[in-house]
Amino acid sequence: MRGLQAQVRILIVTQMWPSAADPDFGAFLVPQVEALREQGHEVEVVAIDRRGGSPLKHGRLTLQAVRAARRFRPDAVLAHMLFPAGFAGLAAARAARAPLVVMAHGQDVANCERPALRAATRFVVSRAAAVVANSRWLERRLQRHLPDVTAEIIDLGVDMARFDGAPERAVEWPGPRPRLLCVGSLLPRKNVVPLADAFARLGAGSLVFVGDGPQRAELEGRPGVTVVGRVPHDEVPAWVAACDVLCQPSEQEPFGLAALEAMAAGRSVVATTEGGPPEFVPPEAGVLVKPGDPDALLDALRRAIALPSPNPAARAAAAEHDVRRQARRMAEVLRRAAEERPA
Repeated sequence: MRGLQAQVRILIVTQMWPSAADPDFGAFLVPQVEALREQGHEVEVVAIDRRGGSPLKHGRLTLQAVRAARRFRPDAVLAHMLFPAGFAGLAAARAARAPLVVMAHGQDVANCERPALRAATRFVVSRAAAVVANSRWLERRLQRHLPDVTAEIIDLGVDMARFDGAPERAVEWPGPRPRLLCVGSLLPRKNVVPLADAFARLGAGSLVFVGDGPQRAELEGRPGVTVVGRVPHDEVPAWVAACDVLCQPSEQEPFGLAALEAMAAGRSVVATTEGGPPEFVPPEAGVLVKPGDPDALLDALRRAIALPSPNPAARAAAAEHDVRRQARRMAEVLRRAAEERPA
């Protein structure tokens, strides 16, 4: 089986991948793909690489995945998102007579609230050789809809070298210390407006939002607040290195990659109690805050600011999730699925 004990030919199918038009779209997937390739695995990616467009794009993704599978002949197919990318991955796996592994990320599990999408997700998952979730929290959410599913818990990891607190270029931070940073979409689920309100009550420092979304207008023009907008993922480390505290107090965060990246850079974090962050943020690395409590959020900002900056404990905790370690774990799931498939 083409030296399967050492290496795996992997076809990755995803509905999110960065492009020149949308440089941040699915950028969180790229480091693990790079790590898999560095470890000697052959990896091909079939993806939707821009936001918006007709739902027909998912049909095109399926056709492209099937064509790639027939040409590339993977040992295993890895689909990011249970549905619809998981359906495209399943079609590709059948075309290549290879096993399918699907990874849940968050919104795909939330979509199971809708009966039609729950049925589609069940169809894919029941035919997958393995299911991966990025946190125990997300696995529990998935089991509310599909009680028989057991997932391997593997997050995408963080590139410890890229987020080392000393990027190649520096950014010009637009305000005084303490410097607070929020990276992500400007959506109600991300609690960005309550974060800006808590910052106003803090009465000191500066707050930068790196990202874009429908709540941008509610953030711009506030004293001490700057909205940078979307940036390519390779520019994020510079912003993280320039901050004192990374803030991700979302209503829920299935994993919380921005917090992990900040910890890798030795930065303390404020993160939500609802989701993945309690699984990787120890008290010495940051402060967890329950959503919906403005006073608790203000207190969390104050406590996180009081932690060391840089924070060696945060970087040490992040190292447990190094992208190369997580890539090896993912490759092992794919290798096992390929070895166990029927002849």
